[in-house]
Amino acid sequence: MNKREMGREKEQEVCRFLEQRGYVILECNYRVQQGEIDIVARQEEYLVFVEVKYRSSSISGKALEAVDERKCRKISRTALYYMKEHDISLNQAIRFDVVAVDGECVTLLPNAFDYRR
Repeated sequence: MNKREMGREKEQEVCRFLEQRGYVILECNYRVQQGEIDIVARQEEYLVFVEVKYRSSSISGKALEAVDERKCRKISRTALYYMKEHDISLNQAIRFDVVAVDGECVTLLPNAFDYRR
């Protein structure tokens, strides 16, 4: 299985993981010129943009370490574009969550970062 196929498989596993925790999955792999959001979901009153990071081993670092400032800004800009494209009010409560998958260990970080310009 190549890297892209493995990433898609892990994202599907994460979708099931999130659904078990009350998330309603709206879209997977939202891609536009501005960037990509792995999962767009709803949980209670929040519109949630989820970044999924997977590492099969710690050789190249922990999965969470891959969500740096640059990545947060890119996700934020893409989320804003998503909201405009789907006519979602800027008053909508949003959240940025990260799911880090290190081998078989899955860690959910709700509200992992705030909107970044």
